Amino acid sequence: MNFSEVFKVSSQLCRFSPDGRYLASCVQYRLVVRDVSTLQILQLYTCLDQIQHVEWSADSLFILCAMYKRGLIQVWSLEQPDWHCKIDEGSAGLVASFWSPDGRHILNTTEFHLRITVWSLCTKSVSYIKYPKACQQAGVAFTKDGRHMALAERRDCQDYISIFVCSNWQLLRHFGTETQDLAGIDWSPNGCVLAVWDTCLQFKVLLYSLDGRLLSTYSAYEWSLGIKSITWSPSSQFLAIGSYDEKVRILNHVTWKPIAELEHLATINDPKIVVYKEMETCRVFRDGDTSLPTGPNATSSLFNTRSKYEISPSPFSLRIIKPDPDRANPKIGVGALAFSPDNRYLATKNDNMPHTIWIWDVQKMKLFVVLEQVMEVRFFQWDPRQSRLAICTGSSKVYLWSPTGSVSVQVPTQDSFHVLSLSWHTDGNALLLVSKDHFCLCYLEAEENEK
Repeated sequence: MNFSEVFKVSSQLCRFSPDGRYLASCVQYRLVVRDVSTLQILQLYTCLDQIQHVEWSADSLFILCAMYKRGLIQVWSLEQPDWHCKIDEGSAGLVASFWSPDGRHILNTTEFHLRITVWSLCTKSVSYIKYPKACQQAGVAFTKDGRHMALAERRDCQDYISIFVCSNWQLLRHFGTETQDLAGIDWSPNGCVLAVWDTCLQFKVLLYSLDGRLLSTYSAYEWSLGIKSITWSPSSQFLAIGSYDEKVRILNHVTWKPIAELEHLATINDPKIVVYKEMETCRVFRDGDTSLPTGPNATSSLFNTRSKYEISPSPFSLRIIKPDPDRANPKIGVGALAFSPDNRYLATKNDNMPHTIWIWDVQKMKLFVVLEQVMEVRFFQWDPRQSRLAICTGSSKVYLWSPTGSVSVQVPTQDSFHVLSLSWHTDGNALLLVSKDHFCLCYLEAEENEK
């Protein structure tokens, strides 16, 4: 692996362009666009206030900067640096802003979710969508082909779904849902089925077709906290549902019934399951050692710990954190889950076992690998090209797992660089590592990409 130098960033606002050619980063009110291969600055834009959100258009030709406090949006063009656009929502305020799939319309959600304003960059026309619902997770979902948009709405104390055609923003379907308090919506990757799930107080998933027909309803249990996370498999064959009872239920696309129930047990007893445990070792210096670090950052370098994975025999007991029942949003249940791009593996995280990543074999619907980290897992993401998982824990290391093994890599910076989030390049040949105030790129060598 090779690492770039470290650059400044504000609020962890750093994004690859969809085509993988550019890297945008924000430093307070400045937007910096770099070439990914050389990291040279291509464009430098100055916004009217501190940037709070940045997003590329799907074709990588425009970039949106949102300043929610002032209700402002500024749009910049990479092809025409002199062209720019400013959108001011005025007294209506602004709480969210995002691109439509065509990259020529911007959707702004006003304060109190009174409406969504659709701004066209081509015709300069404006249209309004009323009654958007303030969902806990996702209230707006686009199909992968960009042709349709589903919007969760709340009217007269009842939940509704509206489906729009993105080419002209005409309403295609409008129907009510059998939910008490709709929490989120998500299209299957093939755009044929819309998953709708209810508040965490009630375990209910509803599946609708594009024309608004209710295909199926699924509920695993009652009178307890229900759904915490949902994700589709890349093939659209499976819908994985993570819940507060520390289980993942996988529904199939034919009958919409569960075909597997994956439990996150505190003890691993099966010797066929590989358990990787991270082991830390402190660097030892002897008298007369010429490799002692010097300079202003010597102290942080001196106390850096190295780590490696060791395979632990079964039975193996995992670390559990008992949630506080008196606090809201208890840290319990499956809060994160993601399928690998080839549909072979499912990675999950159980929030009351925050040090552990679980990797399941989708073909066998069985636990395959467990990774036990020293620090709590903050984020994980699959390589978009192959079955390779990147993990960060807020330490100065990045962790990679693939079916061939697992590795811990120290970020070689002079200052302490605590990796809080990460993002894969579209080609899977680089990782963007982001700390509180800095970012760097980790380039994976060709041999590593071939494995």
